[in-house]
Amino acid sequence: MTHLPTPYVSVDVDVLDRGIARMAAFTRERDLALRPHAKTHKCLEIARRQLAAGAVGLTVATVAEAEVFSAGGCEDLFIAYPLWVDQARGARLREVAARAAVRVGVDSAESAQALARHAGRDIEVMVEIDSGHHRSGVRPADAATVALAADKAGLRVRGVFTFPGHGYGPALAEGVAAEEAVALVEAADALRAAGFEPDVISGGSTPTAAWSHVAALNEIRPGVYVFNDAQQVELGVCDFGDVSLAVVATVVSRSADHVILDAGGKVLGADRSAWATGHGRLPDLPDARITALSEHHATVTVPPGAELPERGSRLRVVPNHVCATVNLADELIVVSGGEVVDRWAVAARGANT
Repeated sequence: MTHLPTPYVSVDVDVLDRGIARMAAFTRERDLALRPHAKTHKCLEIARRQLAAGAVGLTVATVAEAEVFSAGGCEDLFIAYPLWVDQARGARLREVAARAAVRVGVDSAESAQALARHAGRDIEVMVEIDSGHHRSGVRPADAATVALAADKAGLRVRGVFTFPGHGYGPALAEGVAAEEAVALVEAADALRAAGFEPDVISGGSTPTAAWSHVAALNEIRPGVYVFNDAQQVELGVCDFGDVSLAVVATVVSRSADHVILDAGGKVLGADRSAWATGHGRLPDLPDARITALSEHHATVTVPPGAELPERGSRLRVVPNHVCATVNLADELIVVSGGEVVDRWAVAARGANT
C-alpha cells in the first residue's frame, strides 16, 4: 500500500478493467445495449474505458453531469431522470445537445411540454415507468398518455425506461427483474397501440443485471458494477476480489476489542441499508465490522480472540455505497500491483444541478 496521506480513495485498475470487460461481454452475449450510469464514477477516464469496451453511450443523472461528459467527448447521453426544465436549464441542455445526442426522461405531459418549450426539439425523450420502486415514473398503462403529450409538443419519443431500485435487498433481484420485465412489456405495448414504435426499452441495475429479461428490454444501465461495493458483496452480486475501489485509512487508536480509523462519513459516505452488517467492510479483516461512523473516524470491532491491527497500520475499507464515496473525493488514486500508476480527477464531483 502506497504511503500517501490517508484517507484516500484507491482504485485497482486491473480489477476495474476486468469488471468493465465482464459486463461488456455479458451484454454483448445477450444482444443488450450497455449504457452504464456514470453517476457512480463521475470520471472521464473510466467513461472512456467503458465506451471503448462497447458501451453505446452513458447514463447520467443531471444536466451538470451531461455537461461534463459531453465536454469530455461522450457523444451519446441519457439523462435518466424526469427533469423540470426552465429557461436557464433549457439553455444548458441546448448547449449539451450541440455536442452530443441527448435523451431525457419524462413522466408527465407537463414536464414534456416544459422540455420542448425551453430546450427545443433536438432533445429525444424516454417515458419513465414505475416498475415497483415507487419513486418517479408512471404506471405502465399510462405510458402512452405521456408519449402523446411529448409528441404533440414536438419531441421524438424513443421508448420507455425504468429503474428497478427496489432490487437492492437480500434475495430480491430475481423477482424485481421479473416485475421490471412485466412493466416494460406493458408500457411498450401501450406505446405501440398509440402509434409509437419504442426502439429503446431500458432498465437494469447492478443487482438485477444478471436477471435481465432479454425478451422484455434491449438496454441496461448498471452503474455500481464498475467498482462494486460492500452492498454488492453482501447481496452476493460479487466478492471482494471483484471490488476495485477502497478507501485506504490508518489505525489511529486501539482499544481492547476495536480500533479507530481516520476515515469517517466525510470520506466513506454515511449510507447504510437496514440489512447491511456495518458501515462498510474490510476485505483484509472479513470478520471485522465497522460498528460506528462519525465525521472523521470509523470504529472497527473485531471478534473475540482476533488480533487487533497495530496503530499506524493501514487498512482498506470498502464503502457500503460507492457512488456516495466517489462524490466526496477530488481524485482517485489509481494503482496496479500495489503501485500508484495514475491519478484521475472526479470530474463531475458535485455536478448535481
